[in-house]
Amino acid sequence: MSRPTISKLLKRAREEGIVDIRVRARPAAAAALEQEFQRRFGIARLLTAVDQRDQDAQRDSVAAIVAMHLDTLLQDEMIIAVGMGRNIAAIASHIGVPVTRAITFVSAIGGSMRAGEHMSSDHICRRLAARFGGESETLYAPALVADAQMRRALMANDVVQHTLNRARRADIALIGIGDVNEDSNMVRMGWFSPAEIAASKLAGAIGDMMGYDFITIAGKVADVPMQGRVIGLSLDELRRIPNVIAIASESTKIVAILAALRTGTITTLATTEANARTILELDATA
Repeated sequence: MSRPTISKLLKRAREEGIVDIRVRARPAAAAALEQEFQRRFGIARLLTAVDQRDQDAQRDSVAAIVAMHLDTLLQDEMIIAVGMGRNIAAIASHIGVPVTRAITFVSAIGGSMRAGEHMSSDHICRRLAARFGGESETLYAPALVADAQMRRALMANDVVQHTLNRARRADIALIGIGDVNEDSNMVRMGWFSPAEIAASKLAGAIGDMMGYDFITIAGKVADVPMQGRVIGLSLDELRRIPNVIAIASESTKIVAILAALRTGTITTLATTEANARTILELDATA
């Protein structure tokens, strides 16, 4: 057979779930990194992907190991709380062997028309349910509101409360980690202005978890005006979920990942090997 024919057959076999192609990091190196992360940050698992030069390929590589990890974790009756972001959205793109599961993917943050399909928790939930089996549940509320008073009113709504209460009972949470800069997704989506981001940086915010909950390098909640405007699970509520899987593939997020680890919220971190090594070096100095 010619190489193009073999390539087409492999592609079809992968799409039908017959073939599963996996690229594994060096086992010994990955094990040593994981042990050090467990010792320093108290996490249970570190999932490291092979480093890629292209950012999209790197995101895809990290998403692939998370997809494989979920295939081993998910069981009937589980609830998975789902955040937003490109790293989480990429998980559903990795085709595996179809399995029928009685599980529920629940939106842990409200929706946004400006976010687009790949950034919307609701859309991600539906794609994850199609990929891993089960059903999805939408949080019928906007992700961002004008002020804390409006947030309190929406958080008291019965429909919103029902979905968030279910997310609070999750067995697993899938969350992203963001960095605070004037070119962030939150600025591009129109959530916050570049001026607001600049002011938050001056106040010590260097990252966010799940699209909000701005944190300092010490892993503390940053005292910035942008806090308290998002409809979704808080850091304290995430800490009560048995397995919080944080996914961050970009090398630009290293400081934010370190801050997120210091919150004590993360149970499992998925990133690249190079990112993991740099985080350890930074932790020794910052």
